Amino acid sequence: MSFVKIVVILFMLLELSNVLALYFAPGSKYANAVGVFAAWEASKRDPEIHDFVRYLVYWVAGAKLIFLLLLAIIVLFGDAQVQRMSLVALAVATASFYWRLFPLIRSLDRRGQIEPKNYSTVLGIMIFVFIVMFVIGAIT
Repeated sequence: MSFVKIVVILFMLLELSNVLALYFAPGSKYANAVGVFAAWEASKRDPEIHDFVRYLVYWVAGAKLIFLLLLAIIVLFGDAQVQRMSLVALAVATASFYWRLFPLIRSLDRRGQIEPKNYSTVLGIMIFVFIVMFVIGAIT
């Protein structure tokens, strides 16, 4: 199995764990579910807001599921060039995390609205490592 396939499959497993958590245990603090946000529990006090938040969580899970299935098709049927180019696309798309999401989660973390504390830093490092793996896989 090529390094490219290994990188994509590892990423797919990580994302699959997130999809499963978002669909079946959104309040969990594991697998990057939304239980790390204090606002998840706070939203439960207002059923209208909580339904909206749940809708957004399930929407994200559904979008990730589409993305995972497309990656599975690339791994199973794409040639080496398509697989390498998919890593370039993954690197660019994943790097967008640092544009809007990372500043927001870091701000929430600093205000004590994320549990465990410094979760934003751990998440930022994990995403950076994946980007590096995508780039290495794309150039090998």
